[in-house]
Amino acid sequence: MTTAFDPIDLPGIRLANRIAMAPMTRSRAGEGGTATDLVAEYYAQRASAGLIVSEGIQPSVVGQGYPGTPGLHSAEQVASWRKVTDAVHAAGGRIFAQLMHAGRIGHPVVLPDGLTPVSASAVRPAGQLFTGTGTKDFTTPHELTGDEVRQTVADFASAARNAVDAGFDGVELHGANGYLIHQFLAPNSNLRTDEWGGSEEARIRFAVEVVKAVSAEIGAERTALRISPGNPYNDIDEPAPEAVYTALVRAIDPLGLAYLHVLEAVEMRELTRALRKQFSGVLVLNAHTDGPTGPDDHTLVDDGTADVISYGALFIANPDLPARLRANGPFNIPDPSTFFGGDAKGYVDYPALDTVGS
Repeated sequence: MTTAFDPIDLPGIRLANRIAMAPMTRSRAGEGGTATDLVAEYYAQRASAGLIVSEGIQPSVVGQGYPGTPGLHSAEQVASWRKVTDAVHAAGGRIFAQLMHAGRIGHPVVLPDGLTPVSASAVRPAGQLFTGTGTKDFTTPHELTGDEVRQTVADFASAARNAVDAGFDGVELHGANGYLIHQFLAPNSNLRTDEWGGSEEARIRFAVEVVKAVSAEIGAERTALRISPGNPYNDIDEPAPEAVYTALVRAIDPLGLAYLHVLEAVEMRELTRALRKQFSGVLVLNAHTDGPTGPDDHTLVDDGTADVISYGALFIANPDLPARLRANGPFNIPDPSTFFGGDAKGYVDYPALDTVGS
């Protein structure tokens, strides 16, 4: 029987185990959206994961949604990430960069030069954003023109090239959680009637074109996609997600991607199983059971539900999570007050098993 502790081959890379570190925003980027030495230490501590997926990294200036998040669109940013990938590889790990364009989830005060958030349509999301100048309501985004949509696709491809130049083993495109790619997929945030919206086939076009452009730039074996069908986060409403995600997976499956990463929403296990059958490559699952992915969910590899299981909060608090899962604990408890922003506290100071009690 295959277990989460067995190795697995992606199309272009071998993973030591089937336990992945899920992408998680930590808002600790340095000046100019660069990765710092502290960021390098954080990821290197977690290099025993079969695969690390980085925090969301914006592919362009206007793609930034939150304060303190990093980019991969300048030479300084690329050079800073090289320190991170070198540290992870020196510790025996593998790391993909998650490219995340926040789209309408943001605010002009987070962006430079008078820029405003953009999206598939000019639909303001409900909710608020914490910024450096206080909490603010989301604003109505600028609806991307056809030419701007195509430029955004090109921005993803350029950032993917930068990621490879920075030493990442590949990139994961963030098509989940209500950010830009998801905004094109969802019917309540994409009201377009042109080639980029309207029918289900048109609403998947942006996601498909981004995947194809990145695959052409760095190779499909270095390209992955994350989706979250039916996830209402960031004011997304997908009352019937089956058709659009079935069409999306059907369109990308022939490309031979590194993997498909499913962030599972409540009561979506049947769709997860259907997408697994449809996708011929490696399926990574961030599972939803009675809550976030828990210590026992690695058994979803045993029963064939997924090929790889990704963990979020548990990896924040347990840098050596694969060893702890194999030993059935004990597990450090994550401190949510230190999740976003700050310094080393709650970031690189969680003890590993071999230091507990020492």
